Amino acid sequence: MIKRLLLLDGVVAVCRFRDDGAFVEGYGQMPQPELQALAHFAHEYKRIVQGNADQLAMFTNQRGWTPPGGWIVRGGRMSVCSVANLVCVIDTQEAAINTVIRDLTEAATY
Repeated sequence: MIKRLLLLDGVVAVCRFRDDGAFVEGYGQMPQPELQALAHFAHEYKRIVQGNADQLAMFTNQRGWTPPGGWIVRGGRMSVCSVANLVCVIDTQEAAINTVIRDLTEAATY
């Protein structure tokens, strides 16, 4: 099901991981060990983002910070985007980031 994300312009690789961080599946232009490392990275980064969102909620005393809907690390050439337990690597110049996030969000509900 997540393979269809590879049809989006600029999507290089996509992975799914479990809540405990275990690799479930991955596809794209990266070798399997790199896909597994990507899933591990995404799980750990998701935990960091959740902690930061919790702190923002506490320090600002405002609603809406949690739960975080996802995260993006944007680079000049490549970027990494994640929603729920899905993560993808994109070519920053080729991908339409809003489309990628929309489709990641939709795929995360399957």
